[in-house]
Amino acid sequence: GSYPSLYLSRFNPVAVLKGKLGTSIGEVWARRGLVIFQFTLSIILIASVLVVYKQIEFIQSKNLGYNRDNIISFEMEWKGEGSVLPFLSEIGTIPDVINTSCYYHNLLGDHGGTGDVHWEGKDPNLNMHFANLEVGYDFIETLGIQVSDGRTFSRDIKPERQIIFNEYAIRKMGIKDPVGKTVKLWGEDKQIVGVVKDFNFESLYEDIKPCFIQVIPELPNAIVKIKGGTERSSLEQLEKIYNKFSPGLPFEYRFLDAQYHSLYAAEQRVSVLSRYFAGIAILISCLGLFGLASFTAERRVKEIGIRKILGATNFGIVGLLSGDFTRMVLIAIIVALPVSYLIGFKWLESFAYRVDLEWWFFIVAGFTALLIALITVSLQTIKAARTNPVECIRNE
Repeated sequence: GSYPSLYLSRFNPVAVLKGKLGTSIGEVWARRGLVIFQFTLSIILIASVLVVYKQIEFIQSKNLGYNRDNIISFEMEWKGEGSVLPFLSEIGTIPDVINTSCYYHNLLGDHGGTGDVHWEGKDPNLNMHFANLEVGYDFIETLGIQVSDGRTFSRDIKPERQIIFNEYAIRKMGIKDPVGKTVKLWGEDKQIVGVVKDFNFESLYEDIKPCFIQVIPELPNAIVKIKGGTERSSLEQLEKIYNKFSPGLPFEYRFLDAQYHSLYAAEQRVSVLSRYFAGIAILISCLGLFGLASFTAERRVKEIGIRKILGATNFGIVGLLSGDFTRMVLIAIIVALPVSYLIGFKWLESFAYRVDLEWWFFIVAGFTALLIALITVSLQTIKAARTNPVECIRNE
């Protein structure tokens, strides 16, 4: 809006009344520069929409090393003292419940940790920090975490004697044939009973870290795996049992997959907002290009009439008028592609797990902008090309 107002305010009234209005090279480049700038922003936003969309899709579909579908978690609150084991046992009698367990913290980045782990042959200069996952019996089975060596926790052995590590921890520790070997955790001997495959126990912003899992039979949070499609009936039965053990306290549950998706609420908002901004930028760019095309066609109306009289075809006129605008959009594409690549690269850099920046993201963005520009310009150029040449030349 500022450009036309500044342009009009500089007019010399005497020159205007005499019809002496020239167009300087600076004015032409100012108009073209605005179009190039607008389309550069549009292309950057289109490319950003594609990058954000693909990353969100990747996050939602990535195999985390455990199954988060149809898993309900909730806090167990008792009035007074009591064991959680009878509660979990009764939940297990529900026909559509596949498995139950309990845990402390969660699998979304909230967990303890320590560096006080020692084993035979440990390098004295090695400083390793382990994530500490405290879980109940059957936790590994409930989530479908895969065991690569050994077994899961056994009820036949004292829980405080057992420990399980992930594969990444074993590799970093340099232990060969770890099952059956003893480590010291906080000064207490624990036997490695199994090794689980690496799984994501934090958000995808973080790499997989060394972790150990220790079993504590009674912990405050329940986790329940149910059959798909039985959510309503299973939740009703769960609530009845919960109210039986904890009368008067609300049964507040969450699905694990919903908790996982909530980690990326900000990214979801970015995805939605980037689409709106891209749409607005394209609309503004098209309005600017449409106005410039109308202005150009009006300024060249006599030229169009003379060319048609001399045998130019409608297609040739359209090509002539569209050429300048196509070149402007191509310049915008050349400027926008490296900028959009850098923006996408820097945004993805914050994720430990991310999609690759594919070349087609940027080709699609550039081609979309060019196609939109050609459609916008064609509305004016076709109209100008179909004008009666006699009317064009008569027009004063």
